[in-house]
Amino acid sequence: MSARIAAHDEAAIRDAVATAVVQTPQGLQQGLASDPAASLLLVDAARIASEEAGRLLRESIASARAAGQSWDAVGGVLGVSRQAAQQRFGGGAAKPGASHATADRRVLSPVTAFDEMDALAVAGRHGWHSVDYGTLHHVLERSDVQWEHRRALWGTVHRADFEADGWRLIRTNTFPWSYWARPTEEPALPEG
Repeated sequence: MSARIAAHDEAAIRDAVATAVVQTPQGLQQGLASDPAASLLLVDAARIASEEAGRLLRESIASARAAGQSWDAVGGVLGVSRQAAQQRFGGGAAKPGASHATADRRVLSPVTAFDEMDALAVAGRHGWHSVDYGTLHHVLERSDVQWEHRRALWGTVHRADFEADGWRLIRTNTFPWSYWARPTEEPALPEG
């Protein structure tokens, strides 16, 4: 798969964002022709879209890094140097550390998008479940029961359906993946 979006897909993304900004606030599109206050509502809607686009970019970069992509590759897609990409997007990511570790809390690291689900499945059988995550790590807490974990591409699952089946969203505001955990009725297996 190419690391660059085709021109027609780029135009479609731009059109979708512009359409969402103009059509989502109730009455904005109609008000722009006659109500001066609607222009300020448009500014607010565009601000929200800009903040969300910035968040999606940061999380997409963290996801690419978790998938093993280098800062050179990320910088190439962004049209900046490796150093510029790392300076702008490398400092804010949560770093796993020993301060997270206790008898009932640990950090699962390093894991990538390619092996984290297998590692979470093993940990889950021993009563560990993810309560937070970041680039190359999951923060786990222990309980007396086994846990299941799921990862879904953002927007492909209905939250209410997952929650009705006992799944817990581990953290909101993630992209492109949403991570879920749910306890089973099986007792945790001993470690060792």
